[in-house]
Formats: sequence, structure tokens, C-alpha cells
Amino acid sequence: MIALSTLTLTARETALELNPDLGGAIEALRHKGRDYMRPTPEDARDVLETASFPLVPFCNRIRNGSFSVGTQKVKMAPNLGDHPHTLHGQGWRARWSVVEQSPSRAVLTYRHQPDEWPWAYEARQVFELRPAGLRVWLSVKNLSPTAMPAGLGFHPYFNRTPRTRLKAQVDGVWMADADCLPTEWHAGVWRKDWTLGDFVNDTGLIDHCHTGFAGRADIYEDGTPVLTLRASPDCHWLHIYVPPGQDYFCAEPVNHMPDPFHHANSGLRCLKPGEVALIWMDISLHS
Repeated sequence: MIALSTLTLTARETALELNPDLGGAIEALRHKGRDYMRPTPEDARDVLETASFPLVPFCNRIRNGSFSVGTQKVKMAPNLGDHPHTLHGQGWRARWSVVEQSPSRAVLTYRHQPDEWPWAYEARQVFELRPAGLRVWLSVKNLSPTAMPAGLGFHPYFNRTPRTRLKAQVDGVWMADADCLPTEWHAGVWRKDWTLGDFVNDTGLIDHCHTGFAGRADIYEDGTPVLTLRASPDCHWLHIYVPPGQDYFCAEPVNHMPDPFHHANSGLRCLKPGEVALIWMDISLHS
């Protein structure tokens, strides 16, 4: 078994651990010894155990991994056990290359060759750590001679206790079926009022895409601010995942909804040859 490598950035009392070999993922974000994201176990071999990973060149599920672009039909295999709907593109299951590194900055890239996703592209992550925060840029460049559909997002995991609250401005939510695929849009509040800052808990699974995301989410513990997440203006969707009984949750800024090929106005872009799409996520830590 090949050992997985970890790359560490520092900025005064803040440390960021990255794992290029495991999906180009963040393993930990610590400030003054405190974990501000769910830390990755030392023996982790699955990117789903990490603190955050990139979503490229699409986010969330595509129904049965099947879609058409013009006359071209695409069929992708499942990539999460026996779950039939392909998730999150290829970047999260790939090894990334370190192309630049300094004490507080790193650049990782992943180049995809056409396969069941029939377009070539290069994905790039830029991590810039500061004494009380982190900014990550994620981009994708179409290297194919034809137009390529493309979407981007971040999949961060945050710590959760019974007193954790999440506040984010959203205007509605996509209801989902048993496979967590969107079915119909519900305007306003549903189950949890994130706009006022609600507790991050529920009796059942929360795994839904919220619309009208204003680009800012705040996490509180016992009423005290823990961190502020900001995202680039085109990340109009915030996917919130709260598995019952676990000590973590996800608040994922993305630039399109799940199953985007099968819904109108999904946010998914089409990149011309050589064109680049870019988003960013910024995390400010409150000590």
C-alpha cells in the first residue's frame, strides 16, 4: 500500500493540513490547537473521512450517471459503493499534484483525460492560509476541442454538538426523494430556519440543496461565533448535510443544484475550449 502524503501550511498559530494523494483534500484546519473543521483520522484512506474536498467538474448526484449534451450521450459508473447515482465528478477520487508550495500557500492540480467523462480538463486548487483564516480557490479549465459542461463546489465538514447553530441566508430548498435527488422546490423555511440561525440537529437525515444562498454562513457554539464561511457570488446554492447521531455536518457552497442535467436553470455552465470557471471559499476563524 502506497503511503499517503500530508502537506502542512502555517500562518502564526494557524495550521492547515492537506493531502494531495487523497482527493486533494483538507485534512485539518487548526487555530491555537483547536480544530475548526472535522479532523481526519490518522489512518484515513477514504476522502469521505477528511475535513473538506473539492467538487469538480460537477457537484452532488447525477441520476444514474446518465445525461446528454446535444447529441452526445454520457453514462458514468457509480462511484460510491452500490449507490446508483454518480457523485461529485472525478477530482475527489483522484491524486493531485503539488505545483507550488510556500509556508502559507500551496497550489494543487489534477488533470483529467477523457474516459466515461469524455472531456479533458485541468482542475486547480489554490490554498492561502492567514493567521485567522483560509481562502481556497477552485477552478476548472476545459482542455477539450468541444464545449464541456462544468460545475464547481466545496464539501467542508464542520464539528457539531447539541449546541451548534448555523445561520445562512437562503430563500428555499429542493425537496428530495429517497436517493437524495431533487424533486420539487419549496419556497422559504422547511424544517430548520437557517435564516435566523437554527440548531444543526434533527430527528432524521438532512441532505438538501438550499437556493438563494447569499454567500455567507455563520457557525455558532452556545451562541458564540466559531467561524464565518463566505463563498464567491456565483455559489447561489448551499447544500446542507446533517447525518443524525454524528458529531459533524456539512455546509457546501456550490454553483449549481444536484442532478443539474435534468432540471432547468440548474446553474451548470458550459465551457468553451480553453475557457476557465472559478469559485472560492473563505473561512474566517473566531477564537
